[in-house]
Amino acid sequence: MVLVGVATSAILGNVLEAGLTDQVANAAARTSAMVQRQLASGMTAQEILQEQPQQPGFLLAVQSGAGEPTAAVMEEDNTATALTDDQIAQLTGLRGETLVVSIDDVGTFRVEGRATPVGIVVVGIPRDDVAANIGRMLTTIGLLTAGGLILLALATAWTIRAGLAPLRAVADTAERVSKLPLDRGEVTIAERVPAAQADPRTEMGRVGEALNTLLDHVDESLAARQRNEERMRAFVADASHELRTPLASIRGYSELSLRALSQSHAPTTIDTTEASLERIQAQSLRMTTLVEDLLLLARLDEGQELVYGTVDLTRIALEAVGDARPAGPDHTWVLEMSDEPVQIAGDTGRLHQVAANLLANARTHTPEGTTVTVSVTRDGGDAVLTVHDEGPGIDPKLREELFERFSRADRSRARQTGGTGLGLSIAKAIVDAHGGTISVTSRPGDTTFEVRLPARPLDPAA
Repeated sequence: MVLVGVATSAILGNVLEAGLTDQVANAAARTSAMVQRQLASGMTAQEILQEQPQQPGFLLAVQSGAGEPTAAVMEEDNTATALTDDQIAQLTGLRGETLVVSIDDVGTFRVEGRATPVGIVVVGIPRDDVAANIGRMLTTIGLLTAGGLILLALATAWTIRAGLAPLRAVADTAERVSKLPLDRGEVTIAERVPAAQADPRTEMGRVGEALNTLLDHVDESLAARQRNEERMRAFVADASHELRTPLASIRGYSELSLRALSQSHAPTTIDTTEASLERIQAQSLRMTTLVEDLLLLARLDEGQELVYGTVDLTRIALEAVGDARPAGPDHTWVLEMSDEPVQIAGDTGRLHQVAANLLANARTHTPEGTTVTVSVTRDGGDAVLTVHDEGPGIDPKLREELFERFSRADRSRARQTGGTGLGLSIAKAIVDAHGGTISVTSRPGDTTFEVRLPARPLDPAA
């Protein structure tokens, strides 16, 4: 805008100066022809202007023959004022050229001199109007430029502020989140960048969208942390409860045995001591089983405890059903499998434990006469082991936590024998360690546990 203003002023000044030059040239030509008679009669410039008035500010200088030069300026009241000799001296020597002359105490003129047969005529027109026009134009352009720059600054500030609004929203959201207590307890991050400031079509909007995605992940992680903490507390409580009962039994029977031994050595004392020792042994075995199961889960979580080799899943299912029949003679056990073996890479002992746990779960939580069907198939690149029963089914509310440690489906299936609640969690940990999946679908009269294992792992040795 400044450059345009300067260029416009220069161009307009040149145009006005050119117009003034043309005006002086026409006036010089016209005046030199008109004043030849007065010049020949020896009239001064002041007398000529008095006889032939011109526009205010008009300058006329004449020199006839050998006479002295005279000059005068036309005033606003149509009177002519003669110039002094010093002022006239600044006009001498003009011959047919147009120049800008500054005369002391009078002003600046654009003048042109003409030689006539009777003398020299110099005509001048003041430059005050040109200078005033240029000054007004420069003032106008300066004001418009300043105003335009102010408007441009305001528009730029508003545009930048509007453009940075999503970033401010991101900063405000991050600041609010930073003040939340996230180190303990149940925490939910409800703060999000507003949808209007998270438009993925703009760079700033993508930042807001990325922060919202990050907050979603953090919120989910905090929720998972809280669930893990609750499960850990429940796990500690359940483990303590499971260990307290056998420990109390061991302590009680030990005290009973000691009391009996201290009082008498009769045969009844021997019988009581023997029964107490049997109970102590049973409770010790129960504690040993629980501790071994917990140790197994810990080692599976660490990626240990597996010894890989070639495993015939069909044979494992066959042996597991063979072991389950004597334990559950009141159930009907059905095997469905093809003639060809389904082989995978895995740990034979642990996979046998998976099958045994699933069959024990079906036997324990279904009534007498229930049919339990075990099948082994190949589905693409997976080996699939399914255990199906026609029992009462699993409560949908318990289905999500069915594979958690110390989880029991007491509310949906009648638990007929005591258990630690670790069977299905051990099965899931073993299947996960083999890179497989275990799932359950259940409704009354139709419950199916499905185990999927890679039939051809890429790196069995790993």
